[in-house]
Order: sequence, then structure tokens, then C-alpha cells
Amino acid sequence: MFFYLSKILFFLIRPTNFLIILLGLGLLLRLGRWPRTGMTAIVASFLGLVILGFSPAANLLLQPLEDRFPQPASLPQVYGIIVLGGAVDTVTSGARGEPALTSSAERLTTVAGLARKLPDAKIIHTGGQGLLVPGQTTESAVAVELFTDFGIDPERIVLEDKSRNTWENAVFTRDLVKPKPGQTWLLVTSAYHMPRAISVFRAAGWSGLTAWPVDYRTRGPDGKYLGFAGASEGLKRFDIAFREWIGLAAYWLTGRGTEFFPAP
Repeated sequence: MFFYLSKILFFLIRPTNFLIILLGLGLLLRLGRWPRTGMTAIVASFLGLVILGFSPAANLLLQPLEDRFPQPASLPQVYGIIVLGGAVDTVTSGARGEPALTSSAERLTTVAGLARKLPDAKIIHTGGQGLLVPGQTTESAVAVELFTDFGIDPERIVLEDKSRNTWENAVFTRDLVKPKPGQTWLLVTSAYHMPRAISVFRAAGWSGLTAWPVDYRTRGPDGKYLGFAGASEGLKRFDIAFREWIGLAAYWLTGRGTEFFPAP
């Protein structure tokens, strides 16, 4: 139920969707009995799209998330590398019969180097299909193709292909690999998603986690006040940042996260 509610609610409150819904509502009111209210909604929608699309708002929200867990200066010896889903377009991959990656592809491509540097570590990919309407394949099915193409021994690869969100990533992977006290695990996901992932994995009982953030979208503190040349880029980045902050709050309030904004 949590999965379906979260998908439906976020569709409605996602900033770009909300502003378009507001615009449509404004047009209806403008043509109906409340033209002044309708005009207010139209102007608010337009200003929202302009501000979120061109201003530094997205970077101001995203940069603290990306910098919360810095990448370690050196790789520790780990028992396993946990790679979170989100890098595979399961609909296109299933339809085309070829791996199709999202803008978070670095979650998968970084594994090639990590596997060479940590030759004794297990490679665990966790991710099924995080869509309301499933595709014809799973993220893990595509990931294993790429990992074997990287030259990784299939004996090292462990797949969890049922999870649909970060909480299920943590719980289903825990039940699959049964981590033991004293083991160190490298957690790989997008830098902006790392705070939520760490909070959720800790709440699910994981210990010994070392964050390995990838897929950075901002330049860091020096670039947080920079705007965007194209509104589509700013709007997309704002949607990502908004989703993560809302996700942190939702998981924390429902007991699926240890704290609202976890620290290393």
C-alpha cells in the first residue's frame, strides 16, 4: 500500500505536475464564474515554472543532499558492494531487448572499476520494477548483463529483483544476503539519494555501511547559486530534489528511516 500511495501522491504534488494542474484549473476558473481567481492561478503557475526553471532553486535544494555523505578518500576492504536500482529504464529495455539506462547510469557503470579494485567483494544489485505499470524486464536482469559484459565473474553477482522502492531494497537485500555484525558493505547510489538510502538501510537493521555516492548533478557549494539556461533542466532537477526531501520526511515519519537527515 505504501508503494502505491507514494507513487500516486507524488504524481500530484510533484512540482512540475502541480504547476500544470494549477494552470489547467486556472483556465477553467477563468472561463467560468471565478475569472479573477482563475487569473491568479494562471499567473502563479507561470511564475512558478519560470522561477523553478531558471533560478538556482533546484541547486540550493540538491547540493546539501549531494554533499551530506562525501566519497571516502580510499576504498575500505568490504564484504560486498550493494548497488541500488534506478539506473535502468525497464520499459524500454524490455521492449527493445537491449539495456536502456536512465540519467542515473553511473550507479551501474561505476561497478566496473569497483569490482577490479575490490576483487573479493560480492556484487549485489537490488532493484525490480519501481513502476505502477510494470515493464517486460527487471532492473536486476539488465544489470547482470552489464556486469558480465564488464568481465565480472557471475559467481560474485547476487541479484535481488523484487524490490520497488528504497525500503524494499534494504529489507529484501538484508533477507537475501543476511549481513553479519562486523562486515563492511559499500552502498552505491546517486549522491542526492544517499541520505535517504542510508537512513532507510539503518532503519532496516544494516550496520557497517560505507557510502559511495556517484551520479552528481551539482558542482557543489561553488555552484549552488547558479541558474539554468534551459527551463526544462531546472524543472527536472527541482523535481529530483523535491522528491528526495519529501522522501526523507515520509520515510522518517512512517518509521522507515532512522532520522530526517542522517549524518555520516
